[in-house]
Amino acid sequence: METVAILKEISLLIGIWVAIYGIDSWRREHKGKRQIELAEETLALFYEARDVIAYIRSIFSYSSETEDIARGENETDERYEARKRASIVFKRYNANQELFNKIHAMRYRFMAQIGKEKAEPFDELRKIVNEILVSARMLSQLWSRHHFRTQEQEDKHYESIERHEAIFYQGIDEEDPIIPRLNKLISEIEITCNAIISGKGTLHGFLNRPLVKKG
Repeated sequence: METVAILKEISLLIGIWVAIYGIDSWRREHKGKRQIELAEETLALFYEARDVIAYIRSIFSYSSETEDIARGENETDERYEARKRASIVFKRYNANQELFNKIHAMRYRFMAQIGKEKAEPFDELRKIVNEILVSARMLSQLWSRHHFRTQEQEDKHYESIERHEAIFYQGIDEEDPIIPRLNKLISEIEITCNAIISGKGTLHGFLNRPLVKKG
């Protein structure tokens, strides 16, 4: 009788352990699935953002992009034309603002599910977009100024224009101040997301790793 009682207790303990293990396995599997979905969505949005930034900075424009820019009262021709040229960036950004808002909101999910230390590309992307918008604002003023008291003032003025135009317009890859930074953050988010998508670093990834034949 004692043996039967002991066996029943053992069976009960085994049953409880199996149940707990099953629940834990389901939880880990569910968490892994959510991380994969987040990684896939994140990667797709970053690819889209890269293309949108290239479009925002494109030197080619159409008259339709500035036809709704109203001229201010007593605004000079130079000031008006400068403001119209700079407004192209804002118009293109506003048309895609939902994308950048979505990426910024996703950053918090990414930090919570994947890790705060892996979210640096989100911050860098936001910095790049802000720098482009700031340069557009600066150029809307710089482009319209042509008179200076000293040669030094004039030199500094055109140096500022050159610096901001390099950010405003997309140039040659190796000379462009934005493209290398953008490529770097894309590479970083690819490494993080592809590791999650492929299952590297997980038990599933370890058990399903390809076998390497020796010699």
